[in-house]
Amino acid sequence: MSTIFTLFMVLIMIASMLLIIMVMAQNPKGGGLSGTFGGTSSAQFGVQRTNDFMEKATWTLGAIIVVLILLSVILTAKPTTSFQQTPAKREAPAPQTAPGTNSSATMPVPAPAGK
Repeated sequence: MSTIFTLFMVLIMIASMLLIIMVMAQNPKGGGLSGTFGGTSSAQFGVQRTNDFMEKATWTLGAIIVVLILLSVILTAKPTTSFQQTPAKREAPAPQTAPGTNSSATMPVPAPAGK
């Protein structure tokens, strides 16, 4: 594996772990981490801002993961091999006769008779 691919994999794994932490810290009923810091009322001591931060951080981490995956595919893809423009030379195949056969291709040519 190349170094750039390993770097992208490490960054994707870090972002994924952070995304898991952010999702687990949220509670869809308004509790979770924001409920721990400010009570259950969303009007006390900036609890609504904590919910906004957690939601924005979740979306941002998701977008970062998608961008990193796309960049890793684009930058680490192997280029396709180019084909030859000129056709390759083809040689005629050798005759396929078995030894000891009396075909005209294997018969010795008689020497011309002298005068």
